[in-house]
Amino acid sequence: MTAVQIIFIVVAAVTLGAAIMVVTTRKLLHAAIWLILTLFGVAIFYVLLNAGFLAVAQVVIYIGAIAILMIFAIMLTRQLAIDIGPQVNRGWPWALLISLLLFGSLIWLFSNWSGVSTELPTLSSRVDPLRELGVSLVSPNAYVIPFELVSVLLLAALIGSIIVAWPRKENED
Repeated sequence: MTAVQIIFIVVAAVTLGAAIMVVTTRKLLHAAIWLILTLFGVAIFYVLLNAGFLAVAQVVIYIGAIAILMIFAIMLTRQLAIDIGPQVNRGWPWALLISLLLFGSLIWLFSNWSGVSTELPTLSSRVDPLRELGVSLVSPNAYVIPFELVSVLLLAALIGSIIVAWPRKENED
């Protein structure tokens, strides 16, 4: 087993554990902190895939902007952010069964697929993937609209956090 495989297994276990903690913890602030660890694990996966730009974008956009914005919104509301209701509903055995069946079918599908064992083609040294990504982000025939929609989504999250944190005036009648 190589060092990269060991790193992948450790990061996968930590990321999966943090993702489970995001949805099972009762305190909202703790869930946001676990979410940061989960997103950081995804950034490490991008590094292992030699996608440095996506790793930096993951850290800057998701951890640096969205997760921190969520933490600010939680802290600025000054409310007790603890879920006192039940953590699971009556249908959790069905959800577990369906998720295990889906996981098993994906394992079966990928183990029988010939594309898993094929080698990736080498990239030409003339191709600059970062330049190609930049061109596709601003090209009207590629990803300019989703790129702009993400910026509107970030703006809406910022405005929403300001509205949530804005102090409310009491009626002075």
